[in-house]
Amino acid sequence: MTVTDTEAFEAIVRHHRQLLEDVTGAGAELAGAVAEGGSYERHAAELVAVIAEEVLPHALAEEASIYAAASGFTELAQLVTQMSGEHAELAATVERIATAPDGPAAAAGAAAFQSLFARHVDKENERILPILRDDSGVSLAALLEQMHRRLVGSGTEDSTAAGPGLEDSTAAGPGLEDRLVDLLLGTADELVGSGEGDRGCRLAASTWAALRTARPDLAERVTAALHRLARAVPTAPVSLQPRHGELPATPVLDVRELAPARRHEAIFGAFDALAPQGRFVLVNDHDPKPLRYQFEAEHSGEFSWEYLERGPRTWRVRIGREPAAQAG
Repeated sequence: MTVTDTEAFEAIVRHHRQLLEDVTGAGAELAGAVAEGGSYERHAAELVAVIAEEVLPHALAEEASIYAAASGFTELAQLVTQMSGEHAELAATVERIATAPDGPAAAAGAAAFQSLFARHVDKENERILPILRDDSGVSLAALLEQMHRRLVGSGTEDSTAAGPGLEDSTAAGPGLEDRLVDLLLGTADELVGSGEGDRGCRLAASTWAALRTARPDLAERVTAALHRLARAVPTAPVSLQPRHGELPATPVLDVRELAPARRHEAIFGAFDALAPQGRFVLVNDHDPKPLRYQFEAEHSGEFSWEYLERGPRTWRVRIGREPAAQAG
């Protein structure tokens, strides 16, 4: 179905409203914990996770699409520069929350972030988006699609599809992306330290999925961190045994002799080559639990995962491509 510019405008405004609600809700949880004098660290980490997973990636995608298009309008150029600066200010404010020495400081940082973000969204909704929607030379629908592609890390943005002024913006720069990864990994550490290990690993894995294509250098760094984080997550004992009758017909991928940096590439390549209902057995020299988090981030509902052998020297996992309704 083709999306009109008016529908794209309404979708972006709705998403802004949802982001504000998410930030406000997490901020209220933090403020409540601080007011009661209880432990605030988990609530602060949850707020930082919301901002780092949802708000800041949205800001980066906006700069490369919405703001790049808006900068071509004389009446918007100065405002776009100001708004890009506010993105950097938002990132600095969330760092204050993540590194706050105590609860009141974290709550103050959260209040400052919420106030700045609300003003920022109002300016975009009321001053930038209406001009782009109403200009016949710009396709707001194409800009929205470009934002979506950037957010999922496809790296296939078309800088000419949405009208004039859509060349890729570097206002955010790799520095902001690096800081975003620092925030995400720092938050994942906080979550693991507060007993939310699974949540922290999922956060790191979703970060990896977003960076895998667009910033493979940062994705590799996140993979290394995920291995460290996963060691802190308790592993439930299993009693699965190999189904020997199936294994001769099941391809085996033994990555023990591969360099660590090449293992995940080989494993995802094998999965991508599977036909529906296809299987292969992964053989590794350590528990591939970090890999499972990455599969969940990138192929949620599309894969099965079954331990056949679990150490102490060899791990074997049967991985399959499943219909969404049957994935385990």
